[in-house]
Amino acid sequence: MTDRATDAFVTHRNLLFTVAYEMLGSAADAEDVLQETWLRWAEVDLGQVRDERAYLVRITTRQALNRLRTAARRRESYVGSWLPEPLLTAPDVADDVELAESLSMALMLVLETLSPTERAVFVLRESFDVSYDEIADALGKTPAAVRQIAQRARRHVAARRPRSVVSADECRAALSSFRHALLTGDLQGVLDVLAPDVVLIADGGGLRQAVQRPMVGADRVARFMAGGLGKVVGTLSVTLTLVNGNPALAVRIDEAFDGVLAARVEAGRITGLYYVRNPEKLSRLEQSVPVER
Repeated sequence: MTDRATDAFVTHRNLLFTVAYEMLGSAADAEDVLQETWLRWAEVDLGQVRDERAYLVRITTRQALNRLRTAARRRESYVGSWLPEPLLTAPDVADDVELAESLSMALMLVLETLSPTERAVFVLRESFDVSYDEIADALGKTPAAVRQIAQRARRHVAARRPRSVVSADECRAALSSFRHALLTGDLQGVLDVLAPDVVLIADGGGLRQAVQRPMVGADRVARFMAGGLGKVVGTLSVTLTLVNGNPALAVRIDEAFDGVLAARVEAGRITGLYYVRNPEKLSRLEQSVPVER
């Protein structure tokens, strides 16, 4: 039984991590949820389990939901803006358009505006195609109630998510132009790639300098970014990478990570910039993190 339990957990581990991460926006919290899931799974009578994947997803969902409610209280005292913990991901994640979209900084920030239950329902249904009956079982609700929650969550997300999903190539092209303009000090080039109403959100967690509130407007954002990089002491490098399944820029100073810059791109221009500088959130950028749905 122990070998069967271990094999099942290992088989579905990447899926369970992805479920927990999309619900929590924190890889560290997701790993803790997996530990809790394993402890409960090891105590299950597998003779009574018909669908191991569904059972494991149910345990993970319940543990993530408990942690999400606690995290929501912690974030009330967070210094400045909060952004999800970025994950270095393999190229095959970007090839899965739906998975890449569900992991994008832009969408995960929208999910932060849902209630814990709404977020759980949305993630399970929209990202992982879990049936209403299974979600109801995981949340201790009726399928009818879950359908209502799902409809409410979808309307909420649809009103706030990017109007269209662009290809990775289009996003990469916009970021490449942005990178080149920044590194060459071409302020007009920076302005050309930013949408007039671009929004910059930066997360320093009180440990590194960052704007405390979202910054709006191409001129303000361009001057802030160009000015910040212009003051760097040390060897600066800005390279294209894949974070959360989407193109992003990795900023290093003297080869140490200073931050990750993700973007939302619409109609060839950057409408959202998400700059994670909190050093506690930069530990999963050296090696790709396996995610799946």
